[in-house]
Amino acid sequence: MAEADALAPRTEEEHDPHFEPVIKLTEQVETKTHEEDEDVLFKMRSKLFRFVSDTSEWKERGTGDVRLLQHKETKKVRLVMRRDKTLKVCANHAISADIKLQPNIGSDRSWVYKVTADYSESPPSAETLAIRFANAENAQQFKEEFEKAQGINAGLSDAAPAESEEKKEEAAEEVKEETPAAAEEEKKEEAPAAEEAKAEEAAE
Repeated sequence: MAEADALAPRTEEEHDPHFEPVIKLTEQVETKTHEEDEDVLFKMRSKLFRFVSDTSEWKERGTGDVRLLQHKETKKVRLVMRRDKTLKVCANHAISADIKLQPNIGSDRSWVYKVTADYSESPPSAETLAIRFANAENAQQFKEEFEKAQGINAGLSDAAPAESEEKKEEAAEEVKEETPAAAEEEKKEEAPAAEEAKAEEAAE
């Protein structure tokens, strides 16, 4: 007996039930990550750890891409890292000039550093973090890009006081320019009043 061809069309009508969904999704909800206004300056796969002082041990925070993001308007750079698959934030902090990347003892592919405020969890907290890369070359490249970001942020901090001083000087110049003009207007207003007083005295 020949074996029936599984791909051959069936002569009998097939039963193919159709069920309407209970709830229809009309619009897709857009999820914002607050990274839409930022450019990625650097991205590299790594693993992050945090030091737990209570137990004096390192605990893994997550594995994923560590990124240096620069805001398109303010130009400030921050570090953001999300876990693979879940995309949950495991590191989110500013790159300030006081952060020092120190070599991890016994490893040439990881750095240890402290941050005063990490915003990956609420409320923000001071953390001691360790970040590890696939090899020493990647670790060195991260260090170079991290220090560049520190320079960018430091330059923005230095520029802010200078801009405020310039604005103060401009305001002072405007006041100086307006003062003589205002004095002239006052003189013009006082002159008719003085003439009227003289005319009244002469009439008496």
